Amino acid sequence: MYDGLHRVIGRRRISRFLNDLARPHAVDQDLRAGYAAMAADEEREAGAAAWCEGLAGDVADEPGRHSG
Repeated sequence: MYDGLHRVIGRRRISRFLNDLARPHAVDQDLRAGYAAMAADEEREAGAAAWCEGLAGDVADEPGRHSG
């Protein structure tokens, strides 16, 4: 089986192939709908993006992270 997958899918692609194949059967539809609703909430997404940007700034401000 592995040799066949390796030949057809290719090296280093088997895990992703199997993950993509199994995901629709393993991920709850309610979870999918929840993620879609969160992504559609533009205000929430803007807040999340600002929070992530703040984290990146915090890391950049840590001692030893500056060159020069």
